[in-house]
Parts: sequence; C-alpha cells; structure tokens
Amino acid sequence: MPTKKTKQMETGTAPGFLRLVPTQKRSRERYERILQCAALLLTEKGSGAFRMSDVVERTGIPFGSLYQYFPDKTAIIGTLAERHHMVGRTCVEQHLAAVKSVKDLHPALRGIVDGYFRMFVDEPVMRDIWQATQADKTLQKLDREDVEFLAGLLKAALTRIAPQANGQDLRAFARLTMTLIAAAVRHAITLKPKEADRLLALFKQLLPKTLPVH
Repeated sequence: MPTKKTKQMETGTAPGFLRLVPTQKRSRERYERILQCAALLLTEKGSGAFRMSDVVERTGIPFGSLYQYFPDKTAIIGTLAERHHMVGRTCVEQHLAAVKSVKDLHPALRGIVDGYFRMFVDEPVMRDIWQATQADKTLQKLDREDVEFLAGLLKAALTRIAPQANGQDLRAFARLTMTLIAAAVRHAITLKPKEADRLLALFKQLLPKTLPVH
C-alpha cells in the first residue's frame, strides 16, 4: 500500500525526472523558494556553474530537505523548463486560435516568433535553461517533447483550415515549422538587439504562407 510520501511523488515528462511535490502550504512555499532561488542562480552563474550547493547556501535549506523535492540539478532545471514550456504553449495557442483560413497562417506564425523572442528577453533565465538542455540527455528529451507538443497544436490548426490535406504531410510540416521557429529564436537571443531584430525580420519573411496540400 503506497505511503503518504509516495502519493506525493510526481513523475515529470522525461524518464528519471522524479521529485516530491508538496501539498501543504509551508512545504509549498519552501518548494517555490527553491525554484525562485535556482532561477536567480542560473541567471547569475549560467547552467554550467550551477550547483545544488549554491541553492543550499542561498536559501539556507539543508541538503536533506532539498533532495526531498529535487534529487539533482537536472530535476530543478527541468521543473523550471516545464513551467516556461507552459507559458510558451499558451502563447502558441493564442496565436493559432486566430487561424481561420490559410491567409491567417503567416500572421499567426509571425506572432509566435515575436512572442517567443519576447519571452526570452523578458525571462533571461530561459536562455540558461535552454543551454542546460544541450548538455543533459534528460533535458534534451524534455525539450524535444515540448517541440512535438507545439507541432501538435499547429497540426490541429492546419487540419482545421485544410481538412482535405494529407495528415502525415501536415504533421511533418508542423514539426519542421516549429523546430525552425525555436532554432531561429534561440539563435537570435545570442545576438545584439539590432542584429536579432534583423535576423528575425528576415526569418519571418521566410515563414510559410501556403500549406503542403497535394
């Protein structure tokens, strides 16, 4: 029979991504404090220099208590990533909701690019989270699954406006489009503001205006 503690364990999207998610107010506040501190440390130090010991030192929370919530730094970064993924998904959903015909597709995709870039500008920690995903296989899988989810949102919108199109073609089209948008935005955030604006302006001109309908 599962214990109370076991019932509180939550499995994340990626395998091995296990953590204790508290339900009581005091524990929840501690959990949130850990994440807030971790976000600040990631921004200050970068993902490569980020350590669990930094969180302990900054928050005053003992290692034993920290490990109850997050077994390693991958779990912390992964939790932060999941939260930002949810914000990104809301952004994509809002823009795709306006797609009622093929002519609405290009403006919606441009809006998604602008919205994603603004997220990275407004939340600098997202850059460090993304950099961390490049060095950790568990986080890489989390990132791939997010792109796949976004591709599913786009495919649903495309199917709505072009129900006669081949479903496999739409899936491939949606996956490629969302992958390219993510790559363009992540490259743009490494540039100076004016360079980033020029790059994204060019990229938005290249976004598809038609569908792969056979």
